[in-house]
Amino acid sequence: MARTTFSGPILSGTQRFGNQRNVGTALLSQQVVLDFSNATAQTANFGGGSGTFADANGIPNDVAIIWNAQAGVYSNTGPTLATAPTADASGTNYRGCVFLLPEKCSIQNILIDNIIQPTDGTNAVTGIQPYISNAFATSAGVYATSGAITGSTIGRTTCTFTAAQYANALATLQDVQNQQPGQEPAWISQVVVTLKLTVASLTSVNAGKLAVTIQYTQSDQNIGNGTTYPYGNFD
Repeated sequence: MARTTFSGPILSGTQRFGNQRNVGTALLSQQVVLDFSNATAQTANFGGGSGTFADANGIPNDVAIIWNAQAGVYSNTGPTLATAPTADASGTNYRGCVFLLPEKCSIQNILIDNIIQPTDGTNAVTGIQPYISNAFATSAGVYATSGAITGSTIGRTTCTFTAAQYANALATLQDVQNQQPGQEPAWISQVVVTLKLTVASLTSVNAGKLAVTIQYTQSDQNIGNGTTYPYGNFD
């Protein structure tokens, strides 16, 4: 099975040139499965821990880095680490994952699958409130909105967008600069899915399983004008 990585989008179509060009962009995805019974980083489906998120690009899941969003402002000292997510407290735990995308991607869907209802070993979590942002969030995020996953709801939640969130989702933000100055890509987009878990006597969740999936298309930043690379210089 072939595997490759490169800087441009995956394009497909049968007519590459002219006014009947029918080239489209492939839908890409990243996914993390959070198994809350697994507290060992760098093992399959690591579920995170108190103040610890999982990395969607870790194979298997690893501890995630959350960067301070830079809003496209370059820093000579490079990107800085954000404050760790809130530690577990009685009644409320935070878990989640971090996705890194090429800048200016278009987010098509964010899906949250409740596979096994989380518990603290005795009590089932009564509420799961997702927040989708470009940083650890405890309120409405910049990318999408999700209703609370309540009770023992097993199944899929599809996030929705406000007008402002949709504008951000159409072209993901310049959040994190490349740690190697002068190297491409210059910027990376960061999408953080924060899951607020609540139950009256919850101290630390230790069972249950959720999957978080982000589906997106990568924009072609090589398309020029009518005379300079009108179809993208990698097309």
